[in-house]
Amino acid sequence: MSAARIARRLPWWIAAAFLAVGCALWVYPFVWMVAASLKDQMEVFASGLSLVPKSPVWANYARAWNDAHFGRYLLNTVVVTVVTVVVVVVRCAMAGYVLARHQFAGRKVIMVVLVATLFVPTGYTVIPVVDLSQRLGLLNSLGGMVVALSGGAHVAAILLYLGYFRQIPRELEEAAIVDGAGFWSIFFRVMLPLAMPVTATVTLLTFLATWNAFFLPLVFTFSRPDLRTLSVGMLAFVGENSTDWSGMAAAATISLLPVVVIFVLLQRYFVEGIAGAVKS
Repeated sequence: MSAARIARRLPWWIAAAFLAVGCALWVYPFVWMVAASLKDQMEVFASGLSLVPKSPVWANYARAWNDAHFGRYLLNTVVVTVVTVVVVVVRCAMAGYVLARHQFAGRKVIMVVLVATLFVPTGYTVIPVVDLSQRLGLLNSLGGMVVALSGGAHVAAILLYLGYFRQIPRELEEAAIVDGAGFWSIFFRVMLPLAMPVTATVTLLTFLATWNAFFLPLVFTFSRPDLRTLSVGMLAFVGENSTDWSGMAAAATISLLPVVVIFVLLQRYFVEGIAGAVKS
């Protein structure tokens, strides 16, 4: 290669090297956690930053799954997450569709109120949510947890749908109306299928937020340990005088694997949804 060509490519090589180092630093904690899940308690501390266990201890996963009841917690988490995602997607899609395609009195006021809720810290709403759930008899139940997690404003999801629906040609709705379709038919059979990229984006964001939620599930399962989710179930490894770090690492690995799989499956649609909503 000529000196001129090397000089032109040198900045790209430097950038690639910096990105490779940054990627390694970003991924390292996850890889270390997986490695720690295969070590015994003493090796976790003795091996330091080493990623290779001397002898894999698969019993850590069995202890997390059976003794710490992570099999039950996984089922609880899946139920809560799936129902919450469905509720949030349908509700936010309908809100975004109405705000984007229909003009009505108070529309701007509603949008201002929605945006204003972004500045309200989540912790400020916990007490009223718990008090209302107790009055409705929803406390200490998975149903109450779903209502609490899906009942927020979810402004980002609504704005994503709003931006995407705005760029869809109105001729599609007019053609559906000519064919005799009503509001619900237009929304579920025409508009919502067209918004699949945004739906994938909202699904992924809601999935991550619900799957990793800790505070609300902790409050809602305080007197019902059998209803704990995976994030709350991590407390099972923290004792009064010691912490089972290898068991906790195995439990964390079990908790994160579904998240990684979902992200890999939806990452392309996630990028498309963000790009399509922002473009408008």
